[in-house]
Amino acid sequence: MNGFTRYVLRQLFVGMVLVTAGLTCIIWLSQSLRFVEMIVNQGVSAGTFLYLTMLKLPEFLTIILPIALFCVTLFIYAKLVSDREIIVMRAAGMSQLSLAKPAILLALFVVGLGYALNLFLMPNSYRMFRDLQWEIRNYSHILLKEGAFTTIAGVTVYIRERSIDGQLLGILAHDKRNPKKIETWMASKGAMVESEDGPRVVMFDGNRQAVDAETNQLSILYFDQGVLDLKDLGAKARTPKLRYREARERNLDELFNVANETNISQRDIGKFTIEAHKRITSPLTALGFTLVALCFLVLGGFNRHSQSTQITAAALIMVALVASSYGLENTAAKRLSLIPLLYVHAILPIIVCLFLLLNPFDPRRFLSKQKMQA
Repeated sequence: MNGFTRYVLRQLFVGMVLVTAGLTCIIWLSQSLRFVEMIVNQGVSAGTFLYLTMLKLPEFLTIILPIALFCVTLFIYAKLVSDREIIVMRAAGMSQLSLAKPAILLALFVVGLGYALNLFLMPNSYRMFRDLQWEIRNYSHILLKEGAFTTIAGVTVYIRERSIDGQLLGILAHDKRNPKKIETWMASKGAMVESEDGPRVVMFDGNRQAVDAETNQLSILYFDQGVLDLKDLGAKARTPKLRYREARERNLDELFNVANETNISQRDIGKFTIEAHKRITSPLTALGFTLVALCFLVLGGFNRHSQSTQITAAALIMVALVASSYGLENTAAKRLSLIPLLYVHAILPIIVCLFLLLNPFDPRRFLSKQKMQA
């Protein structure tokens, strides 16, 4: 790796990190507003809210990274052209492909990162996000609100704090369901679990206090582990045992074998199949977008004022590729025979741009050659 490659690659990498961070923060903040109602209406702690929204980041990155790399490539190479650095390196004997090498290396790195996100991080994080969101919207989190007394069907429950992993700290429960045996439970920590008979609170390091209705005597039982049964409350709001899993939270093997599952309707099979092929093809867009930017700036002519024409043309082609990919995905979901077009759409820009970089076309040389032949 020569000095020019290291110099440009460093600028591209730093720029891509900054642009990716900026775009991620903007999208993350806009998406986080959708979950504010969980804090207001369901008593979710700020830590749980932050953890919930952070689980969406891998999904954002799969979209942001190719666009961020494209924007940075346009900016850095436009600057190199305007500063005449590209012209100097070309005069020194560097080929078009050598000039484009730093951006191509970074694009290949982003492609690898995209596959890691699509095949491992994104489905797992989105599944965790959906599981946590499902729990928050169901019975256990509505009943046990952090820092508040909640009374339902004769049981008053207070939780001092709820950790990010769902552990309950500082538990106080006053059970008046049986007037002849009123009990007060206190524990340092515990957890809400779902059983076949209904929800239960499993407590650790606590005590149970009860007053005999006839003798008015207080009895205290200290325990290392105790269980407060809330099965009478399960009829009001019970967490379902099974949750329909979306396409984005399934791994690649499940998506390709979705036809074998009985709980998925026929109209959703196309959506699940397209999601599988999309995970294979979408990381390649980082390389395709980068090569489009390189073709317009590395192969384009020099302009003393700006490279606005080349930048605009490259941006329009990138937008057209993004729009056509979404349209093609929606169409292929209804007609699975069009799935090969997804691969053509992802690979064709790479092949065409690499061909142009390896075989640059100079119209002036072509015209002069035609005149000589004439």
